[in-house]
Amino acid sequence: MLLVDDLLLAPIKGIFWVFREIYDAARKEQAGEAEAITAALRELYLRLETGQITETEFDAREKELLDRLDLLEAREETASAPAKKSAKLRKKPSAGKAKAKNQRLKKPRS
Repeated sequence: MLLVDDLLLAPIKGIFWVFREIYDAARKEQAGEAEAITAALRELYLRLETGQITETEFDAREKELLDRLDLLEAREETASAPAKKSAKLRKKPSAGKAKAKNQRLKKPRS
């Protein structure tokens, strides 16, 4: 019976594996982009300290890089938000909440 189940579920497992690989590749790419932005910021600070660029050039480039970094962080938060939300929905109600709900549903006897 298990062999039949494995054969029937193999295409679905394969699709999930492909999606997982795509997701992992996208996460690595985002992490690499964040590292590239922080490296560019370090280089920018170094160029300012050595006098290779002016304050105005530094400010403009720094704002651009920080905006890109903020955008990446916002994407990561929105990507992880649905997972957190679904985890909250899966939680069972506590005993206290269940008792209160049951008491509200009970009709008072006359």
